[in-house]
Amino acid sequence: MSWDNIPLLLILALSVIGQNQSVALAAAVLLILKLLGLTAWFPLLESKGLNWGITLLTIAILAPLASGKISLRDMYASFGNLQGLSAIAIGIFVAWAAGQGITLVKASPETVTSLVLGTVIGVAFFQGIAVGPLIAAGLLSLLMSLLKLLQG
Repeated sequence: MSWDNIPLLLILALSVIGQNQSVALAAAVLLILKLLGLTAWFPLLESKGLNWGITLLTIAILAPLASGKISLRDMYASFGNLQGLSAIAIGIFVAWAAGQGITLVKASPETVTSLVLGTVIGVAFFQGIAVGPLIAAGLLSLLMSLLKLLQG
């Protein structure tokens, strides 16, 4: 086995230890594709996988609307209290931050390694969820912009 497989094996081991099935499955699938020589799939996964994942996540988030578990009345009620209004504001901020994260990741791909490592640790040991790299990249982008302002 190639030394190139060590990072995926490490991520797989950490996610199994941390009992995170999503990251373990992702690492295992990528490792299997690599071991089977199906690396031609990697560029497609890199270019389209994020959009596919966001689409699936959005479907899961919207499913309660489609099933009727959340009604128009429930949505309207969220405007009437501090928690609902705060949730809307934070949702806007986090979506914006994730968008900034995509920009940062495309501009500085070397940052991805650190973001993924931080996310794997957060998922494996702190019951986090693997959407962290985009949000982390967005917050990193915000921090870097603030530091530039302070230095400028």
